[in-house]
Amino acid sequence: MTTKTLIITILVFLVLSGLFIWGYVQNGNTPATVQGASNAGTKSTLAAPLTVYDFGTISMKNGDVSKDFIFANPSRQSIIIRGLETSCMCTSAFLVKANGSSDGPFSMPGMGGRTATNETIKAGEGRTLRVVYNPNAHGPAGVGQIDRFITITDETGGKLQFEIKALVTP
Repeated sequence: MTTKTLIITILVFLVLSGLFIWGYVQNGNTPATVQGASNAGTKSTLAAPLTVYDFGTISMKNGDVSKDFIFANPSRQSIIIRGLETSCMCTSAFLVKANGSSDGPFSMPGMGGRTATNETIKAGEGRTLRVVYNPNAHGPAGVGQIDRFITITDETGGKLQFEIKALVTP
């Protein structure tokens, strides 16, 4: 192979690699968004003041941990929630109504759990999303950093995504 051919080959490789990386960054694909890819699509009208929660370090021996997220319908029309799903079987979610009753558990699609709902949230109303994480679900191999997603899908296909994080120890 001549020096000229080698230089051209390296330049073509660098240009193609640069284009790939540029496209990846332009699409907003970070490791977190790729794992939480179920959030692809439009953003829901539903709004929440807090969508990410870090439990910090938790121990498997202490069992389940939970977090309540508050979200609301700030629009002037009712919104119907059609789906609620989690990104892993170790995480379940419940919709808590204003009267304290709850609907769920909702879980990961394809794992035999429930993901469909028909909850109407009137204009100005809010709900609580209760997320429960089971650090023992993956057994001894489940130690380390976790990052799980919970996605609410409304009738228009809009999505509101929540995220929990933790460092799981034995």
